[in-house]
Amino acid sequence: WALGALGFRQPWAALHLDFSGTTDVVFPLCFVLQEGRCLYVILLMALYWCTEALPLYFLDTNFLFLSGLIMASAIEEWNLHRRIALRVLMCVGVQPARLILGMMLTTSFLSMWLSNTASTAMMLPIANAILKSLFGEKDTSKDMSRENEETQAPLQQNKLYTVPTEMQFLASTEDKDLADEKEITSDTLSDLKKEEEYKTNIWKGFLISIPYAASIGGTATLTGTAPNLILLGQLKSYFPECDVVNFGSWFMFAFPLMLIFLLMGWLWISILYGGINLRGWRTKKSNLRVDAEARAREVIKEDYQKLGPTKFAEQAIFFLFCMFAIMLFSRDPKFIPGWASLFAPGFISDAVTGITIVIILFFFPSQKPSLRWWFDFKAPNTETQPLLTWRKAQETVPWNIILLLGGGFAMAKGCEESGLSVWIGGRLHPLEGVPPPVAVILITIVIALFTEFASNTATIIIFLPVLAELAIRLKVNPLYLMIPGTIGCSYAFMLPVSTPPNSIAFSSGHLMVKDMVRTGLLMNLMGVLLLSLAMNTWAKSIFQLGTFPAWANIHAENTTSILPAVENVTLSALNKI
Repeated sequence: WALGALGFRQPWAALHLDFSGTTDVVFPLCFVLQEGRCLYVILLMALYWCTEALPLYFLDTNFLFLSGLIMASAIEEWNLHRRIALRVLMCVGVQPARLILGMMLTTSFLSMWLSNTASTAMMLPIANAILKSLFGEKDTSKDMSRENEETQAPLQQNKLYTVPTEMQFLASTEDKDLADEKEITSDTLSDLKKEEEYKTNIWKGFLISIPYAASIGGTATLTGTAPNLILLGQLKSYFPECDVVNFGSWFMFAFPLMLIFLLMGWLWISILYGGINLRGWRTKKSNLRVDAEARAREVIKEDYQKLGPTKFAEQAIFFLFCMFAIMLFSRDPKFIPGWASLFAPGFISDAVTGITIVIILFFFPSQKPSLRWWFDFKAPNTETQPLLTWRKAQETVPWNIILLLGGGFAMAKGCEESGLSVWIGGRLHPLEGVPPPVAVILITIVIALFTEFASNTATIIIFLPVLAELAIRLKVNPLYLMIPGTIGCSYAFMLPVSTPPNSIAFSSGHLMVKDMVRTGLLMNLMGVLLLSLAMNTWAKSIFQLGTFPAWANIHAENTTSILPAVENVTLSALNKI
């Protein structure tokens, strides 16, 4: 392209390359359009690689996230997640409230280790199978369809679909001739309407609980969601001396918060959508509901039996998964010496631990190895498939998220080096007179509202540098503001566009925007209040939030030298204007 712009139209051209002024090499090349573009890209990339003009911002935080993604790929490869989900549902029972609790517990547990989007995508098919066994999926009688025309019209305009009900199952199983002859009285029709409203709400409660549980569960571990890792990466960039945040300390803080929020969210969803009826605890169940619950129990049991006996690969994956979690948690739990104290300081990190366990997946056999060839030299030397192949990892690991993390770290470093975050922090004078506990609530509310319309990753990249500088101005521990800002990014419950899990659940066609807004508004409020409670209670002892740490003092001394320079540049620019 470059030679063509200079007027070269002949098929043979001479390309002169000057390497540091020492040699002059002439390459005769057959330049046509495609080959010329390819060579231009190759030379450009070689120039970038040799000069490192654009360095790859790949921190050990990216490797920690990558290890979690690869572990998730292995779990999906051998259907271990489905076995865990069905087993939990078999244990909790088949009543609607219990099934919603089982769905939320399973989804949140998977989301602690897998991505929120993957956890939601895994659980929705299981939920749909249970719902279809409860309510069926065929059309009801014509009378019922006429009475619901007004409801169905706006749904069809929004490209949503009506919700199957338990009566549809009955309509599909009863004798059609007898159904036509039977007259439906007004009392029966009224009961049918109430029953359909109940089942419609149950369906909505099932579907809406899964993405909410995924968002809540992702906050419990550092690898659960991207904002948590961005916090870790920016802490290492802004405050290199900060060592209080690691996998173990974060888990001790976030896991109790996740459990409390999950329980309160379950109560709210169950009460709102009929799973728990506060006025009818002792009301006797109808035969319809008893039969529907029995069918749901059979569907769960049948799906579990289809998985067959536990395979050797599943056992190996589960063992390595437990080792993955235990080693990350016990590396440096802070309240007791971890196993990392056996090595030189700074030699072992969470990323080293995660990658070490994950590497085993690529050579550990997926079938039980036989020692026959040790004793029989004539035994066939057959190749054994590993637990995870690199081809499978390439196909399933979302590499774009890793690049997104690196870009976020680079942007944060640019804000720090240029002084932009210092300048923005200096403009937040009104918040300097606000008590720190009130500032935590205000910050969480603002970020939770902002992330309803923007991605969680973009939101945390924008806000973290500002929160760090604001904390230094308030003379409080930076973690006191940065942690609630990070977790607040995951509290996006009100809109389908807020997070991919919400979008996946909404695309099922059984939820409307008003359902998410009505449910998510109180979820956001509960999240803000619970997060404020956690930051002012057990988080203070875990992260030592009661004092202004020395590692923040070092950064504050560096920023005071940057701030006058930034202000001088700004004033000179204003004078020119």
